Amino acid sequence: MRSERDARGWSQADAVRALRAKSSHNLPTDSTLLRNWRRWESGESRPDDFYAPLIAAAFDSVAAAFFPKARPSRDDELLTATGMDTLEFMGRLRMSDISTATLDAVRITAQRLCCEYASSDPRELHLEASGWLRRIAALLDSRLTLAQHKEVLELAGWVALLLGCLEYDLGRRSSAEATRRAARSLGQEAGHTEIIGWSSELAAWFALTQGNHRGVIQAAEAVPSECAASGVGVQLAAQRAKAWARLGDRAAVNAALAEGRTLLNRLGHPDDLENHFVVDPQKFDFYAMDCCRVVGDDSHAEMYAQAVLADSVTLDGSVRNPMRVAEARLTLAVVAARGRDLELAVEEGRRAFEAKRRSLPSLLCIGSEVAHELVENFPGDPRTRAFLDELRSLSGV
Repeated sequence: MRSERDARGWSQADAVRALRAKSSHNLPTDSTLLRNWRRWESGESRPDDFYAPLIAAAFDSVAAAFFPKARPSRDDELLTATGMDTLEFMGRLRMSDISTATLDAVRITAQRLCCEYASSDPRELHLEASGWLRRIAALLDSRLTLAQHKEVLELAGWVALLLGCLEYDLGRRSSAEATRRAARSLGQEAGHTEIIGWSSELAAWFALTQGNHRGVIQAAEAVPSECAASGVGVQLAAQRAKAWARLGDRAAVNAALAEGRTLLNRLGHPDDLENHFVVDPQKFDFYAMDCCRVVGDDSHAEMYAQAVLADSVTLDGSVRNPMRVAEARLTLAVVAARGRDLELAVEEGRRAFEAKRRSLPSLLCIGSEVAHELVENFPGDPRTRAFLDELRSLSGV
C-alpha cells in the first residue's frame, strides 16, 4: 500500500479520499479512516473483506491481486500432503486462490499496456506498468494451478518486455538491459519461446542504436528455432537486415528482408495491430526504408518513407505511430541533404524532433545520419550548425 501510494505522490489523507471516492456506502469520518489506513499500511492489521476491494480499486487494481492470500508454510503443506492418494493430490493441483475473472482482468490490462506503447507518455506508462508488474508478481505468492502459474509468468514476461522498451526509449540503458534479462528469464521459466525471442529482439535493437552491428546479428540469431515461425521472427529478420545494411552487405540485406516478407505473408493479417509485440504488415515498409537509406538507395528510401507517413498519419492530421513518423521524416531529411536541398533537409529533421512520443536512442541514431549528410554537403551553413545544436540538446551533450 505504501509503495503504491508513494508512486502516485499521495499523502495518507489523499489515499483516504481516493478510497472514499470508490465506495457507494457511507464510510466513517476521515479521521477514523486515516487511523485505520495507518494500521493497514504499517501491517498492524489487515483490511477486511469490505475495505480490501475499496483499497485495491483506489489504486486501479483488484483485491485478489493487491491482497493475495498468504500461502501455508512449507512444513504445513508437506504434513497435509502426507498420506494423500493420487486423486487427492490431483485435486490440490487444481485448487487456486485466484479466480478466472481476476486472471482475465490482469491479461486484458497487460494487453492494454502493450497497446499504449506507441502513443502514451513513456514516463506515465512506465509508472503504471511497473505497478502492474508488482501486482502480477504478487500473484505468484498465491496458491495457483499449474496452468495459472505458467500464465502469470507469461503475463509478467510481457509486461517486463514493455518496461524494457520504455526504459530504453527514456535513455536508461542499464535499467533497460536488466529488465530485458528479467523478461528473458521469465520466458524461459514459463517455456514461452516468443517472450524469449522478443528479449533477443530488444538486445538486437539496443546493439543497433549503439553501433554494435555484429552484436545485432548475434542477438538475432541467439533464439530458439521455434521463433523463426512467429511474429518476432519477422522483427528479428528486420534487425539483421538493418545491421547488414550498416556493414555494407547488400546481398545479406536482401536475403534478410526476403526472409521477413515470406514469414509475414505466411502469418497473415494480425488481429491486434496496436499491440507493440504484434508485427503488422505495414511495418515492413518501415524496415525497408531504414535499409534503403543506409545503403544509399535514396529513391526507394523516399518511397518507403512516404508510405510510412501515409499509413501513420490519419485524414484529420493525427498521428497513429509517432516514432515511425519521426524516423520517416529523418529519412526524408537524409535524402534531401544528399539531393542538395538544405531547406527541406532541415525542415524534415526539425519536424522529426517535434514528436512528443519518441524513442531517444533511435532518434539520436538516425539524427546523426542527417547531421553527417549536412556536414558533408553544407559544412559552413548556419542552418547546419543550428541543426547540430538541436541534436546535441536532445542528447544532453
